[in-house]
Amino acid sequence: MASRPDLSHLLPPLRLRQLVQDWLQEDAPAFDPAGCAVGERSERAVLSCKSTGLLAGCPFFEAVFAELGCTVEWVQPEGAWLQPVTHVAEVSGKARHLLLGERTALNCLGRCSGVATAAGRACQLAREAGWPGRVAGTRKTTPGFRLAEKYALLVGGASGHRYDLGDLVMLKDNHVWAVGGIAQAVREAQRVAGFHLKLEVECRSLEEALEAAEAGADIVMLDNFSPEDLHPAARALKAAHPRVMVEASGGISEENLSQFFSPYVDILSLGCLTQSARAVDFSLKISRETPPPGEFAF
Repeated sequence: MASRPDLSHLLPPLRLRQLVQDWLQEDAPAFDPAGCAVGERSERAVLSCKSTGLLAGCPFFEAVFAELGCTVEWVQPEGAWLQPVTHVAEVSGKARHLLLGERTALNCLGRCSGVATAAGRACQLAREAGWPGRVAGTRKTTPGFRLAEKYALLVGGASGHRYDLGDLVMLKDNHVWAVGGIAQAVREAQRVAGFHLKLEVECRSLEEALEAAEAGADIVMLDNFSPEDLHPAARALKAAHPRVMVEASGGISEENLSQFFSPYVDILSLGCLTQSARAVDFSLKISRETPPPGEFAF
């Protein structure tokens, strides 16, 4: 997989710092007796990848150690495809600060890299099939970790989809049921949404999809359609409303993704990219010697 462009400038510095402060406080809300044992001496630690995956989350890893007065020198760029065992970076600073930030930084890097790896594999399948649409994540993210997971989706090449409830007006089945109908729900949402927000409606049938498009939806989600039902429904919807973007979601995974590729579907959204991604395994080891490039150091 090709390396992604540098996306670190997307992250607001104040929000990034706030996040890492909260994460560090969660791990060390009071005393750190083990850190007291190693003291103030300066050390250097080697970050290594011990499993296969796409490197993502570097700005978060670096921000954790910056908050502790440590510096990070990267050997591998974010977006690089890593194989075990790869020398990824070196971190320098006071020994107790290296150990204070170790688990928080590794948790973040491993989780982000896992999400990016899942996203990268899905996007690769789409490219190989020649499908021109967009693979996207969803709002099914870990509370308190959404910014990092959405960032990881971008590093992996996927669309992050909406970030929060105010980023895109999405009327789901519960909205429609509560109001009493699709057209009424669309009218009520449009009254307060403003001209700058797109509106999406989650639909369970072709009839609902056509109603949503006629009511003024910009995006129609065909939710939990089987591949056999999706293709004719998407074709009919596009024929009737060519301007409408068609999204398919629900029950889509890396294993069955290729069955949902269609020239009439613009977006395939997968909750599994964030919900089921397996973390990439990294380790951080204090080292007295400089390891040769690409080798693991203990």
